Amino acid sequence: MIESLEGECEKMKLGLSSYSLVREMKEGRMSILDVVQWAADEGCEHIEIVPAGFDIHESGMPEKIRDKASSAGLSISNYAVNANFDPFDSEAFEEEIARMKRQVDIARRLGSAHMRHDVAWRRDADMRTLAGEVEGLAEACRRIADYAAEFGIATSMENHGFYLQGSDRIQYLIGKVGRERFGLTMDIGNFLCGDEDPVIAVKRNVHLATMIHLKDFYVRPANADPGEGFFQSAGGRYLRGAIFGHGDIDVREVLRCLKAKDYTGYVSLEFEGMEDSIRGSRIGLANARAFLQEG
Repeated sequence: MIESLEGECEKMKLGLSSYSLVREMKEGRMSILDVVQWAADEGCEHIEIVPAGFDIHESGMPEKIRDKASSAGLSISNYAVNANFDPFDSEAFEEEIARMKRQVDIARRLGSAHMRHDVAWRRDADMRTLAGEVEGLAEACRRIADYAAEFGIATSMENHGFYLQGSDRIQYLIGKVGRERFGLTMDIGNFLCGDEDPVIAVKRNVHLATMIHLKDFYVRPANADPGEGFFQSAGGRYLRGAIFGHGDIDVREVLRCLKAKDYTGYVSLEFEGMEDSIRGSRIGLANARAFLQEG
């Protein structure tokens, strides 16, 4: 069992995204309830539920997860789901909003006060495209936020999907949504997918954050394809998930920025590396805890 954070670091609550152990679930070595218990055994204060590797729609599953987390001494910090409101015709647009409202119902059954949904996915859209579509995207987010607010649930977008990855686009959309309880699940690593410096981007967006994902990447130049396991950023650089603290992001400086900005919410490790996911998650949690305790 890892000891809890002390002093100033108690303001940030360190936990795990269930997605970190998705391979274990997909390959049948762990259930989602096992993942919850593993997080508790590793000293996490909370768990973020991502419905991947298990069936959230199985009878009574949200309540099973909620009860397991409670008995293990964890809060459920966030429920993070896929969505895409772009580009849709009117019928599909309404269907996707209705589907997200059903996901809000699941978040409520889980006992989570936060839900993250995606907004749009596209690699090649510029700001002019976004300017022409932002009202529709904002409408979808607004309607879901208003529905969730009826149950005391705050909603958020995440900086991923390429289309809405950069700081300016994130701030543009959140401003258009115009809801106090709609913010940003800020993944510190995902800014690299849009070729933005994570340290600078965190400073620019932490005031919008309702949740932080701790992630690390290896970064290689666009003219040096490193082969299997890497994907390309919007600008062509090669990225691969790393154990938190082992990659090329200045994660210590990112955490110092969060403390300097008095961020006091949840921070959730999200491991996406090629290494063994249990080992990668354990090392990542240990590193995150150690870095948070640094001055």
